[in-house]
Amino acid sequence: MSVYKDGSKWRVIYRYTDSRGERKQTQKRGFSTKKEAQAWEREQMNKTESSLDMTFESFSEIYFEDMKKRLKDNTWHTKEHILRTKLIPFFGKRKMCDIQPKDVIAWQNEMLEGSTKTGKPYSPVYLKTLHNQLSAVFNYAVKFYGLPSNPAAKAGNMGKAKNREMLFWTQEEYKQFAEVMMDKPVSFYAFEMLYWCGIREGELLALTPADFDFEKQTVSITKSYQRIKGQDIITDPKTAKSNRVVKMPDFLSQEIQDFISQLYGIGEHDRMFMITKSYLHHEMDRGAKESGVKRIRIHDLRHSHISLLIEMGFSAVAIADRVGHESIDITYRYAHLFPSTQNEMADRLSNLRSDDAEGGEDDVSEKP
Repeated sequence: MSVYKDGSKWRVIYRYTDSRGERKQTQKRGFSTKKEAQAWEREQMNKTESSLDMTFESFSEIYFEDMKKRLKDNTWHTKEHILRTKLIPFFGKRKMCDIQPKDVIAWQNEMLEGSTKTGKPYSPVYLKTLHNQLSAVFNYAVKFYGLPSNPAAKAGNMGKAKNREMLFWTQEEYKQFAEVMMDKPVSFYAFEMLYWCGIREGELLALTPADFDFEKQTVSITKSYQRIKGQDIITDPKTAKSNRVVKMPDFLSQEIQDFISQLYGIGEHDRMFMITKSYLHHEMDRGAKESGVKRIRIHDLRHSHISLLIEMGFSAVAIADRVGHESIDITYRYAHLFPSTQNEMADRLSNLRSDDAEGGEDDVSEKP
């Protein structure tokens, strides 16, 4: 027997064999009744045996352990927050094998009626994110733990994917903005890197002097900066494709050399831009207001860089290589900016047909 009387309370000692075949033991004290202690013991047994009789909350703990080391810290914290605040409170006590599509729909209705701390309804993008996370948990159970089907997939999605308008600055608009930024060197050089190289915020904030080769006029993008729970975290870039070497224009190479020379005592592997994303957003507010140009997001500087390269006539493949995207993403997201319009395509197809027709007439005229 593994359930014991422990003074006025009850205690459970649970022994099991782990995935390596080693004998292990866990225990828990403080149960008010024997029934509660036995229920906890059964739940531990379900988890050990990967039985889907376990609750959603217990499966979430398994999911936590399985996934935590596979994700970047910022991605993990977002996922964990959604699980603990939006999914476990609703599904936590239900057995995984008992959750049906109708239960997911009931949860969706609750989320659709939910609101933020300021009383605003959840955005369509956030609602879709919540559903995607729930579906990810069930997909994991289907793939690795034998759940027959994903009830979230059967219920259908809610909300919608990001559909925010891309904003751009023309070269002239950026120059107006940059002139205002010159009063703060760290701001000026940060925005110069963002606009003329098209790098991401996190990539910018992780840069060190060692990342630059001024003879070749290149900067190597190999890491990203995040501020998570009050700590500075350096991670790999967003995707494998994001690891890249970016060639800088001559003037920017000289500007960054000047900037590094102003950083007293900086080491080769010290961060050059000791600022935060919120600082950049504040400076964007200030610069847009003082220069009179429209306010865009920091990430829109990346869009501005890409649109500038498209305007200059570079291909989607070449642009994708520079900014760390897949070429298909560039083609799809920026298709409306490429010069090959429907009219031009139709005209060139017409010319092909005309050429064929003219060739045919020549052939006829030569016949006896």
